[in-house]
Amino acid sequence: MSDYNFNDDLELAQRMADAARVAIKPYFRTKLDVENKLKQGFDPVTLADKASEKAMRSLLGAERPEDGILGEEFGEKPSANGRKWVLDPIDGTRAFIAGLPTWAVLIALSNGSKPHLGVIDQPHIGERFTGGPEGSFYHFGDQKSQIETRKSRSLSTAVMATTDIGLFTASEEVVFRQVLQTTQLCRYGYDAYAYAMLAMGGIDLVIESGLQSYDVQALIPVVEGAGGIVTNWQGGPAWEGGQVIASAHQDLHDQALARLETAAL
Repeated sequence: MSDYNFNDDLELAQRMADAARVAIKPYFRTKLDVENKLKQGFDPVTLADKASEKAMRSLLGAERPEDGILGEEFGEKPSANGRKWVLDPIDGTRAFIAGLPTWAVLIALSNGSKPHLGVIDQPHIGERFTGGPEGSFYHFGDQKSQIETRKSRSLSTAVMATTDIGLFTASEEVVFRQVLQTTQLCRYGYDAYAYAMLAMGGIDLVIESGLQSYDVQALIPVVEGAGGIVTNWQGGPAWEGGQVIASAHQDLHDQALARLETAAL
């Protein structure tokens, strides 16, 4: 195991996010070819996704050659030391190709399986969210401030989010709507940005399904560092993806889990 400390890793992760910003910005809101990775359905990828991941992998190759990498576009490089970086070069490619500024670059680092460092970066707006053992922070330009969840305890006053209700199976949609009917407000279509807003205190609950590990690992340290909870729908670890629920407070989390349990895998 290497002797890098958290601050070393966070500094590198921030430089990786900077490199991804530079790689992505020339492509955003341009006439860009979109490739569909699926024979059935739609899973888009663009040159921007690939350029972003290549930029981050280049830094890791130069500075952490023994660390493993799992990236959405270029697969997995085995770890020689137990450490693994998990990268989503553009989370929310559908939003990206629509010109909407709610996509994000996701960077996580785990020792073993659970991520302990996370970065959510929105290059166009210039917002960055980082999370780890010492808490979660919002970065904008030279500003840096600690963030925390709103500590909402009741579904009846909660603001909820999900990316797309069409991503749920029939049984998942049934229980999602049961939660929806008891919340105050629900917003759609924000991908990883919704989790950043949960950490910042604007959203109280995010419920999703069908996620991959690179979709969720960076989100966990940011939400948990701000005082929130992230699990699967059974209440277990969520870092492998699948059915994911993130909440601002344990009481709220428990109330939502009770409604989701009949569709939990």
